[in-house]
Amino acid sequence: MTLEQLIEAARKAIQDGDLEKAEKLTAQAKAMKALDSLAPVESEDIQMLRKEIEGLKKFKAQVEAEPAGQKAGTLIVTEDEADKKAKLQFKSLGEQLLAIRSAYIHPHMMDDRLKAQKAVLGLNEGQSSDGGFLVQQDFLVGIQEKMHASAVVSSRCDRQPVGPNANGLKINVLDETSRANGSRWGGVRGYWLAEGGTLTASQPKFNQMQWNLKKVGALMYLTDELIQDTTALSGRATVWAGKELAFMVDDAIINGVGAGTPLGILNATCLVTISKETGQAAATVVKENIFKMWARMWAPSRMSAVWLVNQDVEPALWNMDFPVGTGGIPAFLPPGGLSQSPYSTLFGKSVIPTEFNATLGTVGDIILADFGEYLLIDKGGVQGASSIHVQFLTDQEAFRWIYRVDGKPMWNAALTPYKGTATQSPYVALATRA
Repeated sequence: MTLEQLIEAARKAIQDGDLEKAEKLTAQAKAMKALDSLAPVESEDIQMLRKEIEGLKKFKAQVEAEPAGQKAGTLIVTEDEADKKAKLQFKSLGEQLLAIRSAYIHPHMMDDRLKAQKAVLGLNEGQSSDGGFLVQQDFLVGIQEKMHASAVVSSRCDRQPVGPNANGLKINVLDETSRANGSRWGGVRGYWLAEGGTLTASQPKFNQMQWNLKKVGALMYLTDELIQDTTALSGRATVWAGKELAFMVDDAIINGVGAGTPLGILNATCLVTISKETGQAAATVVKENIFKMWARMWAPSRMSAVWLVNQDVEPALWNMDFPVGTGGIPAFLPPGGLSQSPYSTLFGKSVIPTEFNATLGTVGDIILADFGEYLLIDKGGVQGASSIHVQFLTDQEAFRWIYRVDGKPMWNAALTPYKGTATQSPYVALATRA
């Protein structure tokens, strides 16, 4: 090794803490330098190495003299009072929102518990452009629970969470629109074979379906007086936000256009629409409508299908009857008539009144649907943030809740049966009766 290599190797040994090796290499370097100059004089580099070695020796001796519990390598971390408070959580959403308002008015007196939720100004996807505070995560879970509990439609859908590195979902599904030979399962064909017969090859076709997350939000302004009442605020804010988000998602599953919203079943290409009866009066429902809707429901979906109706439709259902002689038997009311509770089923399936159905006489006023064939994706649950700056002049604080979601039917078209021509679908609606 050259003199420079010995000095470099000695430095590396010092960095690695190998004192014995460093001393040997330093001695070799000194000897080589003496031979070169014919004088036992240390160079500046060798002198620096010796000083580093001596310093490392002294440090090692101090460490060995210390008690075992305090030797180097044992890191003792202490927390100040602010750190301890920051780890504490708010007892209620109202308490946190009150602390947020106080932090805006008196920034130097910010509650230490807010530090863990403090938003990064202008850089966080879940934040407003003027900055704000993230809502404590367990309160967001409560809002999401309220949302799912109040949901009429989305709670019945096939739900698929999306991972942290994705903003959508792609699925290859069999392209099956007919049950005729050669079309089942996207083109798989079966044969009965004679002895020694050969099979004809068939290949299924697939259709790629894609879901891209959309964003639905709720914005709430709260006055200073309401914020002061933390108990009332905790309950109201959670219920209001959860129910509003649930309403928006449920409405989109029924009526969404698919652009900026989930695709609703009334706008899906797989919807089957039942025409009105010849001579049927406007804004009515007759038993023949119900019979034909049930007949067009895809048989495997009948087990999990439900009826969704506008409340305007209920009187029309109560008036349905089966003629018997000069009178009739109610089709929807029990034998006891109005003195008893009306049946809440048709063909054994629940009849659920919703706000999302169209009014009586318009397509969508009564729907028969299996939402197990509707895929709903979401990501990250509900995200919440707040800001006082938006409505500062009116003494109000803005609270925003964001939910990322998308959905659509898993069918591209209604299915033509093996026998017959009347198509079938998991989604059946009654056409307009004007």
